[in-house]
Amino acid sequence: MKTLLQINASMQKQEAQSSKLSDAMTNALLSKFTGMRHIKRDLSKDPIPHLDQGLFQSFHDPKAAGTPAQQAGLALSDTLVSELIEADFIVLGVPMYNLMIPSTLKAWIDFVTRARQTFKYTERGPVGLLEGKKCYIAMTQGGSFLGTTNDLVTAYLKVALGLIGITDIEFIYAQGLALGPQAAEAGISEAHKKIAKISQITQAA
Repeated sequence: MKTLLQINASMQKQEAQSSKLSDAMTNALLSKFTGMRHIKRDLSKDPIPHLDQGLFQSFHDPKAAGTPAQQAGLALSDTLVSELIEADFIVLGVPMYNLMIPSTLKAWIDFVTRARQTFKYTERGPVGLLEGKKCYIAMTQGGSFLGTTNDLVTAYLKVALGLIGITDIEFIYAQGLALGPQAAEAGISEAHKKIAKISQITQAA
């Protein structure tokens, strides 16, 4: 049985356009793979704590988790890593906040980027251990940053996910959401067209 891991990162929860697009992409995949297991996390509803030195050390050496907070953080990281390892498909709902991803999503990335768990160090540098997964990223932007130097999110997510071996990534962009009703409608429409196209390709595959 295949597994789909969905992560929504908007502070607006289900009302956010990034969450709606993420849900649409998820539903398209679920309709193609009958019985697929669906794991969903809303990082606004259930936020992940940011790293501190003690917790970071416990990720490298679980015996160093000496406080209840560190033990709870390590257990959460273990759960998040397990979810990611099990996933065949990953769907991320990502709004752009101040030219970057939400800090809640950065926390999730920090909790799943662990040496010997999701990547390993080699003489040639770090090598990701989570190859063979397909990732779809529904990204919303208030402006139109795609293809400009201000589109830091696309580059960052490619590198951050690539570090742990997730390199088969497809972006679904909804741009111009703060540029007036017409621009917003056009941006959302383009994103839904992309989801429909992906769905057709997935069905053919």
